Amino acid sequence: MLRVTIPNMRARAALSLVLALTVHGEVNAEGTTEARLQLLEKHLQTQEQALTEQRKQLLKQEELLSNQRREIETLRREVLMDSRAGSPEGSVDSNAAAAPKPVGKPPPPKKESIRAPVVKAAKDVGGVLTEKGTLVIEPQLQMSTSQTNAFTFQGVEILDTFLVGVIEAQDNDRDFISPALRLSYGLTNRLEVSLKIPYVYRSDKLRATIPQIEGEEGEPIRLESDLDGNGLGDIEASMSYQLNRGLNGWPYFLSNLRYKSTTGEGPFDVSRNSSGIETELATGSGFHAIEPSFTMLYPTDPAVFFANVGYLFNLSDDVDKNFGEQRVGKVDPGDATRISFGMGLSLNPRASFTIGYKHDFIQETRTEINGTNFSSSRLDVGALLLGYNFTVKKDMQANLNLELGVTADAPDVTMTLRLPYSLHLF
Repeated sequence: MLRVTIPNMRARAALSLVLALTVHGEVNAEGTTEARLQLLEKHLQTQEQALTEQRKQLLKQEELLSNQRREIETLRREVLMDSRAGSPEGSVDSNAAAAPKPVGKPPPPKKESIRAPVVKAAKDVGGVLTEKGTLVIEPQLQMSTSQTNAFTFQGVEILDTFLVGVIEAQDNDRDFISPALRLSYGLTNRLEVSLKIPYVYRSDKLRATIPQIEGEEGEPIRLESDLDGNGLGDIEASMSYQLNRGLNGWPYFLSNLRYKSTTGEGPFDVSRNSSGIETELATGSGFHAIEPSFTMLYPTDPAVFFANVGYLFNLSDDVDKNFGEQRVGKVDPGDATRISFGMGLSLNPRASFTIGYKHDFIQETRTEINGTNFSSSRLDVGALLLGYNFTVKKDMQANLNLELGVTADAPDVTMTLRLPYSLHLF
């Protein structure tokens, strides 16, 4: 049997017409022209119906092919979005995106970070942990100034404008400069230890005017005192530990412990004259101190809220020294409750700033003098915190903190400049 492949539908229809004429050759020869024409028309109608049916099938196939192409494009877009979401840099290769990927289980959700966020512009609140195996060398410079003008009246007030007694005027200027070196090392990703070695420069200027009491002759008494001191300050050691992972929307909690030594020259160790009045200023407190504290950090991009609460234990000591005609025995410096809170905000990947508030509630100091106990008044030291941080390069930053005193017992302004540099040892 001979088989012929027809390249298209029109050629196939023409061949069918020729075959029909050949098959019915005898009928056409014997019949009339009208009979042959009817036969051909009937056969042509049959072929046209077949062509119409084939066109319908072709349209269905084209529609099915178009639907399949749309499904393929949809799958490609889904694969591309999934690949971008899973890529650490937020991008994906175009060839990989074009290739179809097997459908399976979605990738596991990204694990939340177990490390506490960094509040770069507020180092003193705790919670800024050094990475494991990293040593941070941090030179710093702290400066503070305080100016106090006081007018004291001792006498009797008869009327609002008539005073009988003594009016004393005092002007006290205090300046404090302390360069220091701080070393921090990350033992683990959740445990940090640090050491701070300060050097202290201090200067106090006192000016006082005391008029003579009415009825006495003479000029008003003017007192002037210029004292300064410099030397090694109190070396400090501290550690911080992250207590939890901060998962499921919980804040990060950290515990801190700080110890302050007595390497600086204390107020009972400085030089004094024959009357027991000091002739230089101390560079240290003269008493050991331990401060445990807790820090809470709550990140909500791009801000990090922080709060810190601690208690400073100043350990008592028996001075047992004579100063002029006074003998000082046991001295118990006042402990302090310390709180701070605020917010750190990232401006861009290299710059951030912090705003907050700190307050120290300092209890009275008890001093034994000639066998009698005396107590000082309590102090409230509050300051507004402003911090700025800038990443100079990958492992070096510049940090500037300002403390603006808002209570009478606080220094007017305290400024601290830090330049931490990180060394990745392990």
